[in-house]
Amino acid sequence: MNYTKINPETVPQVILSNESKIPVVGLGTFGSDNYSAKEIADAVEYAISIGYRHIDCASVYQNEKEIGYALKRVFEKGEVKREDLWITSKVWNDMHGEGEVIVSCNQSLKDLQLDYLDLYLVHWPFPNYHAPGCDGDARNPDSKPYIHEDYMVVWRQMEQLVEMGFVRNIGTSNMTIPKMKLLLEDAKIKPVVNEMELHPHFQQPELFNYMVKNKVTPIGYSPIGSPKRPERDKTPEDTVDIEDPVIVSAAERLKVHPAVICIKWAAQCGQIPIPFSVKPEKIFSNLQAVVKDPLTEKEMAAINKIDKQCRLIKGQVFLWPGADSWEDLWDIHGTITK
Repeated sequence: MNYTKINPETVPQVILSNESKIPVVGLGTFGSDNYSAKEIADAVEYAISIGYRHIDCASVYQNEKEIGYALKRVFEKGEVKREDLWITSKVWNDMHGEGEVIVSCNQSLKDLQLDYLDLYLVHWPFPNYHAPGCDGDARNPDSKPYIHEDYMVVWRQMEQLVEMGFVRNIGTSNMTIPKMKLLLEDAKIKPVVNEMELHPHFQQPELFNYMVKNKVTPIGYSPIGSPKRPERDKTPEDTVDIEDPVIVSAAERLKVHPAVICIKWAAQCGQIPIPFSVKPEKIFSNLQAVVKDPLTEKEMAAINKIDKQCRLIKGQVFLWPGADSWEDLWDIHGTITK
């Protein structure tokens, strides 16, 4: 089925602290647990063809090479120019050492067949990593808590990438307030964004407002509640955003899927949602969500009240020896947990 193209000029943009402009919605590409790299690359190619100009990638997703071929095809077709797209990638946790961030970035550039990235993120604020596809009980004995001096080794390389011209903007992901405070004090080039879990049932208002106050734009992953997230990240107490009566009611009024309401809410409250799908109809509706039929003030207020503080991506596979629970990763007591 062919869906009408959406004029990318009608998609709102967010102005970052350094005056860079980023499309308000992007296509996520993390789906390696459920979809092949080719399926995701095909989704990227389709998304660009119907009007997407923002693609969110990462080295750990194991599909940047395939996405690179997709980008090459769209450039060769003349559908878009490189400067029309906003491409993000991220350095993974196992490349935090001296010199390794630059190596990782160069590999992403090679795989994506690009000369520069619009945005490069530190995927997690520590060097802890896990084997691809591991279960929720997996633990790496080499994992360790956040050490600011080590993180600054990473950040200095991020700054160097900007100075080298390989990266236009740099940012963070999965940061907490205590960690971000330290980074903002020590950074020469401050982060322009923080990518974080954000959806109606997990709104993180304190962290969100802190980022906004400090001119760090929130990018929201899992904006519809990540129903296809890996099994290791699912627990019995998790709630489902798209089944919430408030979300369903707004969806019925607009005659759309509840997921569309989640994306509208995200964009209207000042964040940049990154939904993922490989299905053409959902890719289309996710972009269309930000260009027509906004939610009313009453609907926005109602959604703001349904926060259940339900974190879906708990990150327990990154725990270090001696840590009590996944909550230690998120500094829930207001200090960095050692």
